Amino acid sequence: MENFDGKTFDVAVIGGGPAGISAAVYARRGNFSVLVLHNGGSALEKAHKIENFYGFPGGISGEELYKNGLLQAEKLEIAVEKAEVTHFEVLSDGKFEILAGDKKFLSKTLVLATGNKKLKPDIKGLEDFEGKGVSFCAVCDAFFYRSKNVTVIGNGRFALSEAEVLSRTASSVKILTNGQDSSELKKLNKTFAVDERKILEIQGNSKTGLVGAVVFEDGEVLQTDGIFIALGKAGAADFAKKAGIMLEGDKIKTDEKMQTNIPGLFACGDTTGGLLQVSKAVYEGTLAGLSAISYLRA
Repeated sequence: MENFDGKTFDVAVIGGGPAGISAAVYARRGNFSVLVLHNGGSALEKAHKIENFYGFPGGISGEELYKNGLLQAEKLEIAVEKAEVTHFEVLSDGKFEILAGDKKFLSKTLVLATGNKKLKPDIKGLEDFEGKGVSFCAVCDAFFYRSKNVTVIGNGRFALSEAEVLSRTASSVKILTNGQDSSELKKLNKTFAVDERKILEIQGNSKTGLVGAVVFEDGEVLQTDGIFIALGKAGAADFAKKAGIMLEGDKIKTDEKMQTNIPGLFACGDTTGGLLQVSKAVYEGTLAGLSAISYLRA
């Protein structure tokens, strides 16, 4: 496989579903270099059968449609790499630096087409303390936990990324997997203590009314000042909060050309909410790709 690490692309797309691939295809047709970063696990892949999409009278499985999209991109000589993106930032020259594991990618424009899921564990007391010590964004709220003890609930690269952010300000950071498989975390993590026990409930501090402790199923109590949820992989809202992208609820806000409030950064598909259908994703991806072309040519 060709090594794209460190190369500067004209357009980078995070997401390999219909929105992301449509954006990539149109940008490539405009004769620009394009990179698609995806980690699999698209909502489309999980669709058993799609029978309401143009051109497939007998229907098509979501998995097949997803694979066809990636194949189409590769045939157009679009750089496609399977990698879990955990962070990106805008550099002083306006380029986007994208981090995926130990790899770094650079691009003049960026299209977010990651989908937008907020996974929430089913733990007693969790919802009671959202905004009162339970957070979904380390970059947003780490400041409030200076010199305090915090925990991260998750079991993969996303959880580790959040823990690393928190470690810059918190006194201690511990990762709780809540009984989930931690094999990926064990391979990646060299820094943080990990507890694999199932969590029974979250309790408050009677004096402050904020989060005070995590209670495990075996009865042991772990005192904590804050709990950060980082399940699965980072989605659109997670990236948006870190990068300062404007949101409407947990959806990314764009103009009619799929442009966000950050120049050169576009969003499309489920990230923007609305009708969660392949046809809508293809349309918005097309528009985002064309808008990226116009931005580069301006």
